[in-house]
Amino acid sequence: MIDPHSTVFSSQTCMWATPQALFDELYAEFGFDLDVCASPDNAKCERYYTAEDDGLLMPWSTTNWCNPPYGNRISEWLAKARLTAAEGGTTVFLIPSRTDVRWFHEHVLGVASEIRFIKGRLKFGDAKNSAPFPSMLIIYRP
Repeated sequence: MIDPHSTVFSSQTCMWATPQALFDELYAEFGFDLDVCASPDNAKCERYYTAEDDGLLMPWSTTNWCNPPYGNRISEWLAKARLTAAEGGTTVFLIPSRTDVRWFHEHVLGVASEIRFIKGRLKFGDAKNSAPFPSMLIIYRP
C-alpha cells in the first residue's frame, strides 16, 4: 500500500523524470531540438532550459519536449505551447491525465493537435513503483 503521506500525494515534489524508453520512442518520431523544462540531471535534449532559465520566458524551438512540473502552472506551459504552434513550432508534453481540470478543457480538449492516452501507469525516473496517476501526451503542431 502506498503511504498517503509520501511525496507522491503531496506538493513536496511536482517533478517527475521522463522515462527514457518513452522519450526515445518520441524522439525517433519528433526529433526534439529543445527540452523546455529540465534540470541538468534529467534533461532529455542537448539544449534545455532549467527552472533558473524559466522556460516560460525563453524562446522555444521548432520541435520541443516538455515534461513540466505537475503543479498548478501546467496551464501556463500549455498556453506557451499554443503560442509556439501559432508561430510554427511543435511541442510534445508528458503530463498527468486529468480530464476533469480546467486546464484540460481550456488548453487541450479541442485545442491540441493530438492527445495520446498512455496505457497503464508510467515509472518515472529510477522509481521502483509506477506513478499513482495515469499519463497522457499532448501534441501541439503548427
